[in-house]
Amino acid sequence: MSVVHRFTGEDLNYNWEGAIPRGYLKENTRGADGKVLIGKADGAKQFIIRYFRVEPGGWTALENHPHDHGIVILHGRALVLLGKVEVEVGPRDAVYISPDEVHQLRPIGDEALGFLCIVPPKENEIG
Repeated sequence: MSVVHRFTGEDLNYNWEGAIPRGYLKENTRGADGKVLIGKADGAKQFIIRYFRVEPGGWTALENHPHDHGIVILHGRALVLLGKVEVEVGPRDAVYISPDEVHQLRPIGDEALGFLCIVPPKENEIG
């Protein structure tokens, strides 16, 4: 069954109706949090769409994994590490992350970074 999660406004937390808080409490992160916008709870079998927010001075996990994924920047600016290269990205930029590539996002400037992340489903993924 198809589902619509309406955007409820560009407040400090960017929110959508029915979004499921994900929590992003990895050991090597700072100031990052997330929520599942579309996932298992919606019947999605092939992908998950998540929203992440990273506060100024924070960062996402420095990680790599066997799946590829895509990121679309909604607000803020960041340096994204892709392997050994850092690239500056901003609103409406799209980033493809190859399987097993080391990656991390770090906001730059005074604005929080917000981005959508599309990944394949995992057995233990919430939402």
